[in-house]
Amino acid sequence: MPEKNRRNIPVASERRHGLSLLRDPALNKGTAFTEKERDALGLRGLLPSVVSNQEQQAARILENLQGLPNDLEKFVALNALHDRNEALFFRVICDNIDEMQPLIYTPTVGLACQRYGHIYQRPRGMFISANDRGRIAKVLENWPYRAGIIVVTDGERILGLGDLGANGMGIPVGKLSLYVACAGVHPNSCLPVMLDVGTNNMELLDDPFYIGVRERRLRGSAYDELVEEFISAAQEVFPGVVIQFEDFANHNAFRLLKQYRDRVPTFNDDIQGTAAVALAGIFSALRITGGKLTDQRILFLGAGEAAAGIADLVVSAMVSQGLKEDDARRHCWLVDSRGLVVKGRTDLVEHKLPYAHEHAPVGDFLTAIKALRPTAIIGVAAVGGTFTQEVLEEMARLNERPIIFALSNPTSKSECTAEEAYRYTGGRALFACGSPFDPVKLNGQTFVPRQGNNSYIFPGVGLGAIVSGAHRITDEMFMSAAHSLAHDVTETDLKQGSLYPALPRIREVSGNIAVAVARVVYQQNLGSGDVPGDIAAHVQTQMYDPHYKSYL
Repeated sequence: MPEKNRRNIPVASERRHGLSLLRDPALNKGTAFTEKERDALGLRGLLPSVVSNQEQQAARILENLQGLPNDLEKFVALNALHDRNEALFFRVICDNIDEMQPLIYTPTVGLACQRYGHIYQRPRGMFISANDRGRIAKVLENWPYRAGIIVVTDGERILGLGDLGANGMGIPVGKLSLYVACAGVHPNSCLPVMLDVGTNNMELLDDPFYIGVRERRLRGSAYDELVEEFISAAQEVFPGVVIQFEDFANHNAFRLLKQYRDRVPTFNDDIQGTAAVALAGIFSALRITGGKLTDQRILFLGAGEAAAGIADLVVSAMVSQGLKEDDARRHCWLVDSRGLVVKGRTDLVEHKLPYAHEHAPVGDFLTAIKALRPTAIIGVAAVGGTFTQEVLEEMARLNERPIIFALSNPTSKSECTAEEAYRYTGGRALFACGSPFDPVKLNGQTFVPRQGNNSYIFPGVGLGAIVSGAHRITDEMFMSAAHSLAHDVTETDLKQGSLYPALPRIREVSGNIAVAVARVVYQQNLGSGDVPGDIAAHVQTQMYDPHYKSYL
């Protein structure tokens, strides 16, 4: 394979000149090319006479964005910017992360995926279909850079929206944008992949603008063989590449993670990333209550990937604090669409069985709260409005400071709003959300809810795995990430009800998580190369900076 196709950082003078340079988003600086660069790189006359710095360009972008009528239009405009000037795109995102993250990821990305075929402009990432069986390595060789991390989806369970098929490509694209913006993973190391195995969504199959294979979903051994070939090919073409599974349906997510986690450096963010960010939020809440983790009783609304992942990591944390595993599991209870998960049920899939405890059947969530008296409820069922007034009032009756995590996204799927959580608990809720909510004023106090968003975790975990050359990604790494995130929550944050750090600190937070993860990698002898003398300094040197560089 030619070395020029495996560069991570292209050099303008070696690769592009004139119009071809302006048309390469990885190299283009637009009107920011200096007079000397214009002469040396054949750009004289191809640009307006004015030389604008990156700050001026960013200000123009922001002015245009703020004049657009809705978030979907802003999403499209940012996508177009990404397609023509990558550094400027990431500069705008990094410098305005509070405003931009909801546009490039949740909640806007959900609508963008639903409309993906209608707003499609240029390809980004790689689409691999069942028709590529037997040649996936050759297909991956078409990617021009050496990938360090792949985010892959098959589009079957996009956020809380269900099967969106190839339209789900918006998720790995958005996720990898956050790897770059939040943790400084270099853009050329990032590869979004869509395993286009069809869709069972008839609206999409009937949509003339749908971009995917117009077939029902591939199932069974044919599906497994495609995934196996992809994983093997990815490691062949990009040795050591980290692979993140994203938005696979429950029946595939758990078994694929189990199948590959001890073979290649891989993780499932819906299971493990969600778990770490939720555990970090619990750690922060306990700083306010003064309680111990081992004294908590946690009731989950939802029993899928997120619930099982959080429960498993909570159990691991409790075990590390002295509980036996079986005793720790009895601190976690699940409610699914058929009621409380209990031992007597015969309809339980494998991942629910460890949390099927001895208890009489309970048919609904509110009754489960009254019976179990939890200290915390965590919503991950993607059913909007399920933390009702009665649910919230009951939690406030049982607990002085009830822990209320409404983690489903997008916003339409949130179990309750921030305003509802505070109002119906008399301002006593320790609240985290999966979608953004504005500050809430109640009884003379202003509460600032913050998202328990996986973007606090996965970018740092990915960066730590990449810089340490991790051969595997373990639960201990996610535990370390949760502790690091909770440690970065300040007393000022806690006083205003914020269980997570302010989003503008995300690169600092992600850098700290990367250091924590890398330390675990080296402690477990899972890294490549020598251990750096100063891991923190090593991580900092590996972080991408979107400010323009001179090409001369």
